Amino acid sequence: MAVPVQIDPFHAISISRLAHRLRAEGGSVIHMEFGQPSTGAPAAAIDAAHRILDADGMGYWESPGLKARIAAHYDEAYGVAVDPERVILTCGASPAFVLALSCLFAPGARVALARPGYVAYRNTLKALHLVPLEFACGEAERFQITSAAVERLDPAPDGLIIASPANPTGTIIPPEELRALAEVCKRRGIALVSDEIYHGLSYTRPAETMLQHAPGALVVNSFSKYFSMAGWRLGWLIVPETLIDAARARMGNLFLTPPSLAQHAGLIAFDCREELEGHLKTYARNRELLLKALPQMGLRRIAPPDGAFYIYADVGHLTNDSLAFCEALLRDTGVAVAPGLDFDPVDGNGFIRFSFAVSTGLVEEAIRRMEPWFAARTLVAAGAPVRGQRTSTISSRPSVE
Repeated sequence: MAVPVQIDPFHAISISRLAHRLRAEGGSVIHMEFGQPSTGAPAAAIDAAHRILDADGMGYWESPGLKARIAAHYDEAYGVAVDPERVILTCGASPAFVLALSCLFAPGARVALARPGYVAYRNTLKALHLVPLEFACGEAERFQITSAAVERLDPAPDGLIIASPANPTGTIIPPEELRALAEVCKRRGIALVSDEIYHGLSYTRPAETMLQHAPGALVVNSFSKYFSMAGWRLGWLIVPETLIDAARARMGNLFLTPPSLAQHAGLIAFDCREELEGHLKTYARNRELLLKALPQMGLRRIAPPDGAFYIYADVGHLTNDSLAFCEALLRDTGVAVAPGLDFDPVDGNGFIRFSFAVSTGLVEEAIRRMEPWFAARTLVAAGAPVRGQRTSTISSRPSVE
C-alpha cells in the first residue's frame, strides 16, 4: 500500500489557536499572525450581496461579467490584453495555485522557488507529488530568487514560482529583474507561475504583472487581500489559451465553481476603489509605525516591506526557536505573530513575521505591549539580570479589539 505524502503543518495556525483560547479565557489578544485584512468587504459589495440573497436562488455558476471585469483590469492597470476566456474563476488563490501546478506539471517535476516563501508553495508542491527546489534568498537578493540564480541551475527546473509582493517579506521584484526572469525561463523552457495576490498593496514602487514580460505565464490572484474579502473565497487564475480547457476541466472536477454570492459581490468590489484605497492608507501608516518602533526594540534587520502587509524581522539574536518565541510573546503580551519556521524550514527559526493588516490603534497597542518585552529579552540575551518582568500581562488588560 502506497504511503501518503507527508507535508508540514502551518505553524501560524497553532499560534492562532492559542490566541483564541487565551481570548476565550479573558485575555486581550491582538491578531497579527495571519495575512488577512481585519476590515470586511466593501460596503457596496455587502449591500449587493444582501439584495442577491433575496432575489437569486444561486447555484453552480461562473459569472461572465466578473471574468470580463477582471480581464479589463489587466488592460487598465498594466496595459495587458487578456481574453476573458483565459480567466478561470476559483474558490480563492489556493485552488488557483493547485490548478496552475496540475495543469503544468506531471508528478516528479522539479519546481524552483525562493526561501523564505509562503508555506503553502512548498507543501502544495509536495502534496501534488512535485519536487520543491528551494533556494536561500537573503538580504543580498532582497529575499527574492534572481534570474542569475535560475540561470545557474543545472539541470534547468521544470518550473519557477515567483511572488511579488512576496509573503512573508513584502519585497517587490523590480521590472528589469522580472524581464530577466522571463527571458531566462523562456530560453531554458521553464514554466512560470506568478503569485500576484498582493497586487494593489504597494508602498515603494508599483508591482508589475508577469504578463507584461511573459505572456504565457500563469498568474494567480484573489479578492482576499486588496479587496478585503478573504472569507468570501474568490480568486482567479490567468492561463494561456493552450491551457484553457485543461484548467476548466480541473476547476470543474475538483472545485465546481466559486460561491455564486461571492462572484456577485466581487464584481461590485472592483468599483469600490475609494474605500479600498482607504485601507491601503491605513496599512501604510501601520508600516511606518512598525518600521520606526521595531529597530528601537532591537529588531534592526528587517526585509524591505515594499508591499503586502508584512514585516519579516530577524530575531536570531534572541532565539533559535521561532515557534516557541512566538508562543512566549503571545502568552506574555497578547500579541500573536507568525514564526519564521513556516516560511523557511532551514533558517526560519531566527525570524518572525508581523502582519499589519489591522487597525492603527491595534498596531500602536501592540507596540506598547512589545517594547518592554523585547527590552527584557535583549537584556537576558546579553546576560544581564532582569528584575520585575511579569511572566504574563494579557489577562489584566482590557480588550482593544
